[in-house]
Amino acid sequence: MCGRYAATKDPATLVKEFDAADDIGDHQPTPDHNVAPTRKVMAVLARHPKDADGEADQAAPAERLLRVMRWGLIPFWAKDAAIGNRMINTRAETAASKPAFRSALKRHRCLLPADGWFEWRRGPAKGQKQPFFMTTTDGSSLAFAGIWETWRDPKADSDAPKIVSCSVLTTDAVGSITDVHDRMPLLMPREQWSRWLDPDLEDVMEMLEPPPLSMVDSLELRPVSDKVNNVRNNGPELLERVEPAADLDDPALFDPQALDSR
Repeated sequence: MCGRYAATKDPATLVKEFDAADDIGDHQPTPDHNVAPTRKVMAVLARHPKDADGEADQAAPAERLLRVMRWGLIPFWAKDAAIGNRMINTRAETAASKPAFRSALKRHRCLLPADGWFEWRRGPAKGQKQPFFMTTTDGSSLAFAGIWETWRDPKADSDAPKIVSCSVLTTDAVGSITDVHDRMPLLMPREQWSRWLDPDLEDVMEMLEPPPLSMVDSLELRPVSDKVNNVRNNGPELLERVEPAADLDDPALFDPQALDSR
């Protein structure tokens, strides 16, 4: 968890919602109803503007920017980009101590705007799973807490383009989400966005706790079609409510603690 999510809003909408400047350029992703690892996603970060020498001007206020990143963190010291394929998620509980994540947690934090995320609840029969889409009821975006890094292939020419990649922080599920899965994205409340993105703040340990129960219980846990299981399927129908079969509609039949991490 989180292995799939939906991000369908255009940059203009996200710029307004997150009070950010559009820094996407020509790399705008298309609306994605089934975001999968390694795809390009939009992220919000804050950076100090650069001075005439191309260095960050620490005296100038940080600017909140909307940029495009690759989902799957590639640590700056990695020898191969393939390592990012399995680093789409970062456990909030251990991010500060793991070599792949601790530097980014201190200096490179971001928010990943999402319409919602998908999770699968295991049923009583072998191989039986019911997908759910966790989303807001008012159409506002969720903000996943994330970290990012810049990487350059050490085997490539010095002028080869860098890859900016990111990872979603995850935490123990709380509230109604526990009926579906034991993990969830670390949802960042709006009142903490500025502090989380602050490039001058290194210690954010107090913000790595699971989100408030009230925030989680206000979400809709919507059963959806198993078409979402296939990454090639990508359309608004994936977000539509599809009532599960009667034997898949009783949470008592499920064991979220035994779920595979997706």
